[in-house]
Amino acid sequence: MNEKNFSENVIIVDADFVDKVAFDLIVNFERMIGRRIPQADLPRWTECVALDGGLREGENEVQVVLIHQANSKAMSNFVPGDYEQLNGQAFKSHLGEFVFSAVTVEQLTTKEQLFADTIMLFANQKEVKRIMMVPDDNIYNKVRDTAKNIDDDKRATVFAMQPMPGGNFRQEILGYSLMAAMGIRGDEIKPDNQ
Repeated sequence: MNEKNFSENVIIVDADFVDKVAFDLIVNFERMIGRRIPQADLPRWTECVALDGGLREGENEVQVVLIHQANSKAMSNFVPGDYEQLNGQAFKSHLGEFVFSAVTVEQLTTKEQLFADTIMLFANQKEVKRIMMVPDDNIYNKVRDTAKNIDDDKRATVFAMQPMPGGNFRQEILGYSLMAAMGIRGDEIKPDNQ
């Protein structure tokens, strides 16, 4: 009789930020590798984030929340990237089903506060077991402070471009999942001294 409204696994993304990081990686790797780098494959990227966040193969359900500014209609460095088209869409893979929601920052709040409120919304649900967060570096301190309120029985992982100080959560490097989603192989990256 009681319907489950929340997935056990949640990925909360500052979509404007991750789109900017993807752009920077495309520009830098095209110059470094000497070939065209395609837009990031959004389903592939969310799978990589889920794996880095501890999800394993099975019949899982993952809610992916893409938070973006009102003037941003799409992630231009991801395929697919249009928020309106992504909202409510899903895909299935060997990891389970991924369901997308696009959330616009309204005038009554800031992205920082909306991101923190979204973390706590999911953290307070008993069904949620795993929370993966991809915040803008500028709101990291707010995310770290908010994550202190996540119960220890939930696995919390923050993705950033470099290790960040403090926090009662795991950390993963964001660039690795983005590189995988763009088809950049480790053997293509040459050390500077060669």
